[in-house]
Amino acid sequence: MVPNTLGGMATRVGIVGASGFTGAELLRLIAGHPDLEVVVATGDSQAGTAVADLYPSLASAYGHLTFTPYVEGVADDHGLDLVFCGLPHGASQEIVPGLLDGNRVVVDLGADFRLKDAGLYPTWYGHEHTVPHLLAESVYGLPELFRAELAEAKLVATPGCYVTTATLALAPLLAAGLVAPTGIVVDAASGVSGAGRPPKPTNAFNTVDENFVAYGMLDHRHTPEIEQNLAGVAGADVQVLFTPHLAPMNRGILATCYARPTAATSTDELRQVLHAAYDAEPFVEVRHEPPSTKATLGSNAVHVTAYADDRTGWVVALAALDNLTKGASGGALQSANVALGLPEAAGLPVAGLYP
Repeated sequence: MVPNTLGGMATRVGIVGASGFTGAELLRLIAGHPDLEVVVATGDSQAGTAVADLYPSLASAYGHLTFTPYVEGVADDHGLDLVFCGLPHGASQEIVPGLLDGNRVVVDLGADFRLKDAGLYPTWYGHEHTVPHLLAESVYGLPELFRAELAEAKLVATPGCYVTTATLALAPLLAAGLVAPTGIVVDAASGVSGAGRPPKPTNAFNTVDENFVAYGMLDHRHTPEIEQNLAGVAGADVQVLFTPHLAPMNRGILATCYARPTAATSTDELRQVLHAAYDAEPFVEVRHEPPSTKATLGSNAVHVTAYADDRTGWVVALAALDNLTKGASGGALQSANVALGLPEAAGLPVAGLYP
């Protein structure tokens, strides 16, 4: 540990894969955390580049920090207490076992430890899981559902951004038995930052500007993760048809979820259930109007609501969040706080940026 600004000892933090958007967001959030200190930030593609050169927005907080290549033993060499992994899917499996040997907390932002059934990885991610025994040890990083399990966790699997949005919109309604676990439809739109920092034809300015497009039709990788979460609260198998969309905005996710009620219900009843589930939660706000992505920009907040439509017989549940904050790095930091026994909201903004 290193001294913090209050004279105590700060938790020593490393970010593996820090040069991507989720790494940059972690750096931004940790800069305002009273108990954490980033001492190493690896980024193989940007090794030797100053953090302030790649992200001038971080210059005041990290003027001294340079991206370094990842080498085995870096966590031990720097005495790290907490490591965040912001690597492509499949890469964390190779290094997490070694990181856990140091009795530190490891928080993975990729998909490598989210799914509990190792047999799902070849179907949805195209490869066998190399350390399936760790799936049972990992704790899913959504405190609103798994806070007790996260306390003193050593390996945390941060949820997918779409998954956080859909899960928080639907979970209380399924847990209360108000909607059926099959025939659920999730339509969600994400900002372009969800595609990552490296340029691609699909995220070039001329492609995304004034454009709105669906992708990952019928087989998006977040589908089994959504079903896994919702099955856990429903106590039954859950079937979800998930369609993601790319929206011409930098950040944010809006999920519109459709489900069939199990009995006659009302908008008031649905919202009462949401209030009961979330009024004590520091980052979930139950709204009585449709949520917007702009209202959550730059914050760790999630805005949710629900409607019952008597005419069609559908229940509509909606949620909005910032895909880089609560949908990724903010959610990861929130879970790390719980695992380390720190105040859960430390370093996490609750208010969005507007305009």
